[in-house]
Amino acid sequence: MTEAEIMAGAEERIERCRKAEAAVRVVDAKGQPVAGARVQVEQRRHAFLFGCNVFPVLSYHDPRLEEKYEREFSDLLNYATLGFYWGAYEPEPGRTMDNYVTKQAGWCKDRGIATKGHPLVWHEVYPKWGPSEVEETRAKERARVTEIVSGFAGLIDRWDVVNEATVSAGFDNGVGQWAKRDGAAKLVGEALGWARAANPKAFLLYNDYNVGTDFEKLVADLISDKRSLDAIGIQSHMHREEWPIARVWEVCETYARFGKPLHFTETTVLSGEHGWERPKPWPSTLEGEAGQADYVEKLYTVLFSHPAVEAITWWDFMDGGWQGAPAGLVRADLSPKPAYERLLGLVKGKWWTRLETKTDGEGKAAFRGFFGHYRVTVSTPSGALTQEMELVRGDQNVVTVVVK
Repeated sequence: MTEAEIMAGAEERIERCRKAEAAVRVVDAKGQPVAGARVQVEQRRHAFLFGCNVFPVLSYHDPRLEEKYEREFSDLLNYATLGFYWGAYEPEPGRTMDNYVTKQAGWCKDRGIATKGHPLVWHEVYPKWGPSEVEETRAKERARVTEIVSGFAGLIDRWDVVNEATVSAGFDNGVGQWAKRDGAAKLVGEALGWARAANPKAFLLYNDYNVGTDFEKLVADLISDKRSLDAIGIQSHMHREEWPIARVWEVCETYARFGKPLHFTETTVLSGEHGWERPKPWPSTLEGEAGQADYVEKLYTVLFSHPAVEAITWWDFMDGGWQGAPAGLVRADLSPKPAYERLLGLVKGKWWTRLETKTDGEGKAAFRGFFGHYRVTVSTPSGALTQEMELVRGDQNVVTVVVK
């Protein structure tokens, strides 16, 4: 499809794949329907995962900046990626960042923000002390995956288990040698198996930027071998140029055919000059910010409208993060950019359900809402009651409130 065709059909697809019918049923103590009760429905959280890495949280020395970062992040996003890069997480054997990452994950949990760990096995950010021999590497990686996934169970239950294995064999370290010897599919399959054994309830991803035939073949191999793959992670760093919307759709369609959910795991759109090799950090511009906001609105609309996509993770929250690029939703001083405001208007505005209605003669108040968590308040002359409900795909989505 052309960009115009894709955008023209987005609203209908969103209505069809992101929403469902629901109802609040109000009865009295005897189970009789209560007509004319006032019903307020307020969405509290999306089922769809709107995320970003949350690496800087709890790290600001200035409490005012820390408060601003925390507020802006949690106002917009319900999903956070936490760092487990081996060389940074364990700079010396046995000395890990476990306590710090645990605090960050706890901060997320307290705010109802879903978490994901990233990455467990990767050929980059490899520890200086890391082994180069294959079997020793496999043994240490197995121990690392097992310890982290089991140790964080209940606090972090989503994992980018392996990162970018399609190019691992080009690196001269333990993971690179492992990939050269066994091939990417076997390496990824083993690591997924270790993670599954460590936490059978975990949600496991393979993540890659190399969106092409090597990636497709690897995913096909994992699925044909019945490996423990729950979702396909697709990176979309756009430092050089924005992906044409037709390409975004084509990527979704290509990987959707494998029958697994798609997570756009690392999405970067610049608001300054494009490119990689620049003095770091480089500045955002007013013109660039306007263009970034326009593209972000189109990109998120298209991805939210595709039924296979479950999550979008931005990279990074503020300017000057990875590669020093002006890629944030907020500036380096944490002031919101137009892209932040535009996205907030979608996530907590256009794609957010809040309404007030009354029950009919059968004591029902019907509504159609976005999948997610809701707070329902029912008011009658005898008082008000509040109840929580989940609006999920494939359910009848009816909650019963008993009033006096």
